[in-house]
Amino acid sequence: MESSDKVMETVMVGNYVEMETESKSSNIKSKVSKLFWHGGSAYDAWFSCASNQVAQVLLTLPYSFSQLGMMSGVLFQLFYGLMGSWTAYIISILYVEYRTRKEREKVDFRNHVIQWFEVLDGLLGKHWRNVGLAFNCTFLLFGSVIQLIACASNIYYINDNLDKRTWTYIFGACCATTVFIPSFHNYRIWSFLGLLMTTYTAWYLTIASLLHGQVEGVQHSGPTKLVLYFTGATNILYTFGGHAVTVEIMHAMWKPQKFKAIYLLATVYVMTLTLPSAAAVYWAFGDLLLNHSNAFSLLPRSPFRDMAVILMLIHQFITFGFACTPLYFVWEKAIGMHECKSLCKRAAARLPVVVPIWFLAIVFPFFGPINSTVGSLLVSFTVYIIPALAHIFTFKSAAARENAVEQPPKYFGRWMGTYIINIFVVIWILIVGFGFGGWASMINFIHQIDTFGLFTKCYQCPPQLPPSLANATTPLPPLAANATHLPHHLYTP
Repeated sequence: MESSDKVMETVMVGNYVEMETESKSSNIKSKVSKLFWHGGSAYDAWFSCASNQVAQVLLTLPYSFSQLGMMSGVLFQLFYGLMGSWTAYIISILYVEYRTRKEREKVDFRNHVIQWFEVLDGLLGKHWRNVGLAFNCTFLLFGSVIQLIACASNIYYINDNLDKRTWTYIFGACCATTVFIPSFHNYRIWSFLGLLMTTYTAWYLTIASLLHGQVEGVQHSGPTKLVLYFTGATNILYTFGGHAVTVEIMHAMWKPQKFKAIYLLATVYVMTLTLPSAAAVYWAFGDLLLNHSNAFSLLPRSPFRDMAVILMLIHQFITFGFACTPLYFVWEKAIGMHECKSLCKRAAARLPVVVPIWFLAIVFPFFGPINSTVGSLLVSFTVYIIPALAHIFTFKSAAARENAVEQPPKYFGRWMGTYIINIFVVIWILIVGFGFGGWASMINFIHQIDTFGLFTKCYQCPPQLPPSLANATTPLPPLAANATHLPHHLYTP
């Protein structure tokens, strides 16, 4: 929603019409608002991509390393990071193509946020739109659910007076306040702070694990089972599949054409956080991680850990907003409120979107395993298979290729090279991501339901100590004093 002191200016660059916003007011209030609230530069997009990409998955990647083993964990991160950057690039090309075609038809997008399903509709028709809308909305719905689950899982390590389900109720109400953030333009300060928070957490995990050293008798036996192997791989697939909001982030830019390499650059930075932290935690704790999907659970409590938990909680609130804002847009368009000028009316209209997210977070509180399930069944199609296929079919004719706004660069092999890469992405994700990954993650997910049940009150919480031990004045034995070292069978999976 644009403020009254903003003036829209149309700029022609090559074959593409771009819109820039310039503030004509020089008062302090306007300058502060522009600094913290109105973002649209390439830097804003980079912060948004990097901040959105690495959230609670930072805490589950050591768990994935214990399933995959060190070598496979590193290789899958590199491989899926590159593949995710490629499909984000493909989505950006399709967005530019769609927007250019529509602007040639004199369509004005200044009061309308373009979304992925509209790109598919404009380029390929309603059937593509319906499939894209179904996958994208379901993925973003569960992406928001995962952030709520992560909030409850993390706060428990600071305050265990309340169970995780109760914390989910509380954070569901807190995250509902994201209805007041109009669009991705307004995440400037949040995405910047969010990345600082995950950077601190990643390096805390790395340094704390190295200082802690390896636990006595540590074992690094992964990979041991195919089910665990492909479950871990699909969690990494999920990690680098955060570009379901690429179109909305691009549309928030003053010059969307600059987006092409932004996701790759964001991924490179994210890897400087995920690789050292996951490797260090796995080195220190080894197979203990198989029963501890949240890395915080194995590190001893300290002011530094408490700070990391608090920062991750704030960041998960931000990431909830990233995942939910496109859902808000879809809902607004469905009920005819998208172009409403009143922020309060739009916020009230958005509230029903939060209710099913809240409910599903209480039903499936399986922090860690749910990431892999969402990765294999939803991310695989939403941000890998559908974009690759859409690019192939959009430019299948010689005329479409000749008139394309963006021609593939030489170092990708022009159209033939792009086509081959897209076909490889589709086949790999369909077989490895959706096929093997879906099989493994569903087995693991069903196992969580069988072990803990739906609506479980406190997933993977340490067993409660008997009153005689809880009230004892003498020092407790090591196992009772530190629940993270209890035998594996008392925990889980």
